[in-house]
Amino acid sequence: MIELRRLLDELVGEGAVGVLAEFRDGAATWRLSSGVAELGTGRPVDPVGWFRIGSVTKLFVTAVTLQLVGEGRLALDEPVEGGRITVRQLLNHTSGLYNYTLDLTTEGILRDRFRQWTPEEVVASARNREPDFPPGASRAYNNTGYVLLGMLIERVTGRSYRAEVEQRILRPLDLRRTRADDHGTRLPEPHAHAYLDVDGVPVDITECSPSQAGAAGGMVSTAADLNRFLAALMAGDLLGDAEQREMRSTVATDIAGVDGGLGVNRYTLPNGAVVWGKEGGFHGFRTWVFHQDEPARQLAVSMTVAGEAGPATHELLARAAEVFTPAARG
Repeated sequence: MIELRRLLDELVGEGAVGVLAEFRDGAATWRLSSGVAELGTGRPVDPVGWFRIGSVTKLFVTAVTLQLVGEGRLALDEPVEGGRITVRQLLNHTSGLYNYTLDLTTEGILRDRFRQWTPEEVVASARNREPDFPPGASRAYNNTGYVLLGMLIERVTGRSYRAEVEQRILRPLDLRRTRADDHGTRLPEPHAHAYLDVDGVPVDITECSPSQAGAAGGMVSTAADLNRFLAALMAGDLLGDAEQREMRSTVATDIAGVDGGLGVNRYTLPNGAVVWGKEGGFHGFRTWVFHQDEPARQLAVSMTVAGEAGPATHELLARAAEVFTPAARG
């Protein structure tokens, strides 16, 4: 897989500490890595290693939410708890709620790195802020909405979003290297280290509590598990036909070639190929996972950084477009 190898090496050359990827094309699988797993060492990145998936967590929360819709326990277009915002608007980032992560600072992240947050604490500041726009009037990426979805799942089922993800997704798909426990501070081995830039000095932030991200971004996984999950989700193995269509219903974003569905995005590549996927970032980790319907292909990438955050998702996909073309099969 020359094209993918070149991309990973380029990302490291541009400042990434390490990168891993798994690409699936039918029955064929490639696992690659570049860079180092930890600064100051020559230890290579293990391509089967664990990482924090950040906002890719939202895909799992979306799947559970849509399953509850299919069971008649939630309705996409009914207001949540008597308010004006609907479940659909939380899922597709059109709620207008203030995004609580805009208030996060490097200083605060390091100070509170081991603090265990409750969802109520996470959304408290956002509840006290004016909304960015009336519900449904526009679209702006929003983490607050997904923390609220996690709370909604618990209210409807009586169990945490973590327990519902475990029962409804991880066990049925046998995703043994994915965890929804956002109260742990350590990553399973093997894993790469991630860093925050503090006045030009990289500070290792690998060990930390992901509870402040919660249902918006607190899970950990591997490239293999993410590819298996997204393939099942997009193939309709987890949702009914109606919910599958709703998930793929999109609204325009402010980025050309990118349309937002329910939890998942549709990307139209420069070569005309269409892929579905999600990007996630959490304290020095960047994650991307993509799925192509025909022919069926999946690509999962995890990158650790110590300064620059790396390319935007649509820019990464433009550079990876060759792997989603027939020429990529050899």
